[in-house]
Amino acid sequence: MQQGGFQHKAPMRLTIGLSLVFVAGVWATGFAMYFQRMGLSPASVRDYYLGSADGFSNPRSLASMTETAHGHFAMMGLVLLLVTHLFLFAPFSDKAKSRLVWAAFGSALLEEASGWLVRFVDPGFAALKVASFLAFQAVLGGLVAGLALFLLRSAAEGGRPAHQHRHHG
Repeated sequence: MQQGGFQHKAPMRLTIGLSLVFVAGVWATGFAMYFQRMGLSPASVRDYYLGSADGFSNPRSLASMTETAHGHFAMMGLVLLLVTHLFLFAPFSDKAKSRLVWAAFGSALLEEASGWLVRFVDPGFAALKVASFLAFQAVLGGLVAGLALFLLRSAAEGGRPAHQHRHHG
């Protein structure tokens, strides 16, 4: 892959492209799950984690948050490994790649941690939960879209290695 093998091999592009369909599904359902539980206001985040007398909901328990975090850490680690690893082969500067990798993992970690901070440290962290959710979704969506465009461009160029494009164009 370091020599751009996936760019000029149709089966590899197909595998990566279909994987991106599933990652796009993770991205879309992430929005759906978030908005089923809370909104973009810090008050809705506080109500979700701390409970609400008006909404007849209890505070999130340590057990339920631990179970959720366990699944999130496993899933997000693998999803981010996949998409950031593939992004490293796209034609961007090393500085841009490093920044996007940090943004992806950092926003995912902040999104997970901020719920714990709201519930067990201070309700004032609710704004961080909203901001980190939006940041993570933006980064993940950008990674998926960028990789999809990169794959489509590679396929449209006939899958020729990059050095051949310079000589034929």
